Amino acid sequence: MAKYLFCFLSLVLLASCDTTTVSSEYKSTPNGSWDKDDIKEFQITELDSTQHYDIFINLRNDGKYAYSNIFLIAELEYPNGASVKDTLEYEMTLPDGQWLGKGSGSIKESKLWYKENIVLPVKGVYNLKIAHAMRKNGRVEGIVDLEGITDVGYKIEKHQ
Repeated sequence: MAKYLFCFLSLVLLASCDTTTVSSEYKSTPNGSWDKDDIKEFQITELDSTQHYDIFINLRNDGKYAYSNIFLIAELEYPNGASVKDTLEYEMTLPDGQWLGKGSGSIKESKLWYKENIVLPVKGVYNLKIAHAMRKNGRVEGIVDLEGITDVGYKIEKHQ
């Protein structure tokens, strides 16, 4: 009987594992405030150059985040020196102010699409750089300290 129970529990554990995640990492912001010059950099290695991937930017925020959206600058640098730079806008709340991110308590986690069904054909180390590009309406200069963003990260999954 114990043998069958062990086999059943093993199957349940294997089925519950996340087999699509290839790489994931977070970097915290000092005191929950993201400085406009603080570019979060991530090195990504050991990717299959024939596999299709989905890349996400992950943000964690708390209730101090005062905006309904966020603007980001994301740059993906290839091992051969080529790079792709994007200006991105994401909604962070519903029109009524309810957070779109998931999580219980004061911290919400947002999984934001960055690149879908992408092949990274060059072998080597990729660098992903993420910075915020938030500005107040009518202002040219950026918000120096963006309060409420506690962590910035990425996640790469195998494309399904």
